[in-house]
Amino acid sequence: MISRRKSLREVYVWELPVRIFHWANALSIVVLCVTGYLIGNPPAIQHATPPEANYWFGWVRFIHFVAAFVFILNFLVRLYWAFAGNSFARWNNYLPLTRRQWRGICDTTRVDVLLLSPNPVYDIGHNSLAAFTYFGVFLLFLVQTFTGMAMFCVSTNNVMEPFFSWLLQMWGGFFVVRQIHHIAMWAFILFSIAHIYLVFYHDYIERNGVASSIIGGWKFVREDLAEAYETEQQQQQQIHRQKEEITHETKRK
Repeated sequence: MISRRKSLREVYVWELPVRIFHWANALSIVVLCVTGYLIGNPPAIQHATPPEANYWFGWVRFIHFVAAFVFILNFLVRLYWAFAGNSFARWNNYLPLTRRQWRGICDTTRVDVLLLSPNPVYDIGHNSLAAFTYFGVFLLFLVQTFTGMAMFCVSTNNVMEPFFSWLLQMWGGFFVVRQIHHIAMWAFILFSIAHIYLVFYHDYIERNGVASSIIGGWKFVREDLAEAYETEQQQQQQIHRQKEEITHETKRK
């Protein structure tokens, strides 16, 4: 049995837009992977059935395209919220810009990847390693979006066909782009498996409600971490007020 040595406090971590993004993203990725696999390996071709008997394949493509546009719009909203959201949703969480973030990446790697320490690394939001990994996933979003849009636009006489035709040629042609898109799909699948495993792993060893937090938004955080977070937020607000006062005084002069 794992005992608690420190009292816990509820902290509101994941705002509603972040939670909506997470679940809309998860659903769209599942739909895209299933339909994308069928498009890449059509059962009608495998079983040599006549095309008129497989009109459902058109629906598979349609669902894939709809899910793709949901995926893209959802990603754009998340980019906006990376600047408008709370401190846990901000863009600077996903880039290791400080010494503390690099130390967090090293410590979490020792615990989660190399299994060199039994002591978990406690963070209120994403730990630094997870956040940096998500940045890599965001780049994968861009690769999947541009390769998918390139294939979509050149095959549908889209208004953006000239731009994506040029992009397609620059990347080596339709077949190369299709292969990149297909490999990226498997990268998403592997990431999803690791992501789900680590969520429940950390939920078990940290006992902080990380799995349920993406539904309700609240995590159970150690009292000392919550107090340190509140102190840091108060200091940042004070600095922000001082900057506003200096700006206001400068304008008056």
